[in-house]
Formats: sequence, structure tokens, C-alpha cells
Amino acid sequence: MESLRNPFAPGAGTRPYALAGRDAVLEEVATSIARLAAGRSAKSHILLGLRGVGKTVLLEEIRRRAEDAGHIAVMIEAPERKSLPAALIPELRLALVRFSILGPAKDLAMRGLRALAGFASAMKLKYKDVEVTFEVEPETGLADAGDLEHDLATLLETVGTAAESAGVAFVLLVDELQYVQTSQLGPLVSALHRCAQRCKPVLLIGAGLPQLRGRIGNAKTYSERLFEFAELSTLKSNESKDAIRIPLQAEDVLIDDDAMDQILLDTQGYPYFLQEWGKHTWNCARQSPVSLQDVEHARQLARYSLDAGFFGVRLDRVSGKERAYLMAMAHLGNGPYESSEVAETLGQSGQDLATTRARLIEKGMIYSPTFGLVDFTVPFFGEFLLRRQV
Repeated sequence: MESLRNPFAPGAGTRPYALAGRDAVLEEVATSIARLAAGRSAKSHILLGLRGVGKTVLLEEIRRRAEDAGHIAVMIEAPERKSLPAALIPELRLALVRFSILGPAKDLAMRGLRALAGFASAMKLKYKDVEVTFEVEPETGLADAGDLEHDLATLLETVGTAAESAGVAFVLLVDELQYVQTSQLGPLVSALHRCAQRCKPVLLIGAGLPQLRGRIGNAKTYSERLFEFAELSTLKSNESKDAIRIPLQAEDVLIDDDAMDQILLDTQGYPYFLQEWGKHTWNCARQSPVSLQDVEHARQLARYSLDAGFFGVRLDRVSGKERAYLMAMAHLGNGPYESSEVAETLGQSGQDLATTRARLIEKGMIYSPTFGLVDFTVPFFGEFLLRRQV
């Protein structure tokens, strides 16, 4: 069939044609945003899950819906080697500029820009990657003390006051939140806590790997009362079918039941893999309905694409010792794995491997679902390693 008409879109945060199985999360977040804008209390939200479950897609959808409802939303990705202030400042500036064109919020938004200018100047002394300059003069004594916890709380409260005057919410969406250092994550949680205490309509929607829950808890002891945690996993059978069938039907294409069953078996309901299988199945099919033979031809192409990109790019980020640790996990079969078993497979002690394990967790390659256990953050990564035998 024509590749030009292919309705499937595997990509980093690319919205699929059918956003299946996530309505409950979207509705819960939308309710929280609306409650804050109406002057009522609501918790911020944290989306947790492995790679490929659609966290980034959901963040982008939440941002789009929030803006369609008239709120101000900004989205950042927390990079591994960039400070939180450096990532936040440009987007907060954009948000305040947008607030400034809303009549009731103009003066308060300008005060927010002066607070942000002072914040940026103070943070430049501590974080060398802060490079933003401002046309407005900072207001002395407003978010410029040079202490991230104090200044960020003052800054977000100022932004929240502008949002409050406009009758809308300010929604800050942060992807890959697990990469924010604890010394900076704590001040962010503290700033949200102050906004909640003072009824400011500021909401964080964060997304990250499963270890993020523990990192937030370690950052501030009251974190569990400040956030709603949503664990994103595989799609149910009917949701997975919708992810494949709805895009096909939009192009007047049907799929045989055995072909659909094979896609669900191969992908195990992971949203990203469903998109890969859908894309390659479409390209292999000659006509409607899509057959089991089409899916079997597509399987090899989908795996090759994943090996070269989704899996391969992540493998390139690890050292030789780290690869050996990952291979030891893969040879143990399906996870999660006991750290002691991994160490035994490598003929070393757990203490000797503690640094390697910590680096792999820091890089987002593995996580610890509970004490003494580790598992891959990327579904099917063990199978990939065994295919590659790296």
C-alpha cells in the first residue's frame, strides 16, 4: 500500500493517530488544571513508566489541551548535563510574556519578568550554563538571593499570581524529570509546595522512569502528599487493537484477526512498538485486508529498525563494564533480576559492581523496582542484547 498514506507514526513523542488507553490520565490532569484555575486545590502529577509507553506523547497532549482551554503551558525536557535553572528560565520568560498580553495580568506579568531577570542574574553565578539576558531590569530583593530553594519558590509564586489574576492556570510540563539532580529537584518540589499552600494556580506535570518516584521522595519527605503518581504500562488487548485498527480504518483498510493477534503478541501492548509494527505492516501489505503473512514480513523490518535506533542508540551510551553488566542481566532471562545474581554471573561481588550499577541507573538504562532488584528501563532490551551478543 502507498507509504504516503501510512497512518502510523513511531517517533520520539510523536502523537499516534489513535491515542488509545490514556483517557483516564488525561481526564484526571484536566480536572486538576480546571480546579486550580477556579481557585480550588489540586495536586501536581507525575507520569512514571518504561521507555516506549508514551509518556512524552501524553505530556504533549496535556500541553495542547491545556492551551486549548485557555491556560498557559510550557514544556521542557530535563537534560542530563544541564541545570534546572538553565532549562526553566527561557520557558518561564515565554510564559510571562504570554501572560503580559492578557489584560488583567499585564502588570503582574511584568513584575514576574523582573523577578525572572533577578533570578537569572543570581543563578548565573552558581550555574555556568545559564546564559539568558533580559531587557527588563530586575527588582531588587525579588528572587535574587542566589539560593535556589528560596528564589525558585518566590519566582513560581510570582508566576502563579499572574496566572491567578488572569483566571487561568500555569502548567509546567517536564519530561525526563529523573535527570534533574536531587539538589535541584528538592527546590522545585519546595516551590510547588509553597504555591499549593498559597493557593496559586501552578501545576507541574512531570514524566520519568520508574526510579523518579523514589528520587522525588528522597528530595522532600512530604512529596507523596504533593503529587498524584500515575504508572503507565502496556495497553490492554482492546486498547492495543484500537491503536492498530482505528488508523487502518481511517484509510479504509481492514486487518485479519490472526494478523492482529500476531501484532499484539509481538509487541506485548507497548505503544511505541505498536507504532513500529503498524508502520512496517502497512508498508509490507499490498492490499486490504492486512494478512498474517504481511505481519510476519513486517516483523523483521520492525526489529531491524528498533535495533538500529531505539535499542542501538541507548547501547552506544554505555562503557564496556556497563555492557557486561547488561549482558549478564540478559542471560538471566526475564527480569526483574536480583543484583546478587547479576554479580554472581559476572564472578564479582555486589560491592565491586555498585558503581557500575549506579552509573547504569543514572544513565536511565536500568532501574531498581525494589531493594536488591534491577530491571531494564527499555522493554525487550535483554532480547536485543542476546541478538547482538555485545
